[in-house]
Amino acid sequence: MRILLVGASGTLGTALHSELVERKHDVVTVSRTSGDLRYDVSDPAQVAEMYRTAGPFDAVASAAGHIPFGPVSELTVDDYQAAMTGKVLPQILLVREGLAHVTDSFTLITGMLAREAVPGGAAAALANGALEGWVRTAAVEIAPKRVNAISPTVFTESLDAYGDFFPGLKPVPLAEVTRAYVRSIEGRQTGQVYVP
Repeated sequence: MRILLVGASGTLGTALHSELVERKHDVVTVSRTSGDLRYDVSDPAQVAEMYRTAGPFDAVASAAGHIPFGPVSELTVDDYQAAMTGKVLPQILLVREGLAHVTDSFTLITGMLAREAVPGGAAAALANGALEGWVRTAAVEIAPKRVNAISPTVFTESLDAYGDFFPGLKPVPLAEVTRAYVRSIEGRQTGQVYVP
């Protein structure tokens, strides 16, 4: 399959890129500053241009998104807006603009804060919950094309950097997360939220 991988330079994206290449997929990477393609996927015009010039693709896998963390009492309207523009809207754009250029599926990234509360995670909960609800609805409307979400907890490999944000929660190895992506990309289900 020819797969567009968004966020290939991050921790998850790097592991996912390796897994997909090992599985003999043709992977095209995209980000603002590195990769095969340089586009800002939060800009609708750039996403449309990316698909027009680099498509078609069989599948899209998103492993990118930025969300501010902080106490509810300190998060501003701008912080909540940043959660939407940093994680939710870019992934929705990937699907909306990709419908004419992607033949099979879209796999998006959410996170366990849609289901579990942690101090400082309100903006992430908003973004992840919104995406998971959107995936379920979009799956019905875009069929026979498919859309799923991957919703991991903190990665075992990232505990040093982020473990303090997720006290008492069980981490997940990146290998399990990449298997969830493979299940979404190579499987046939749609409207699913996979929790590795």
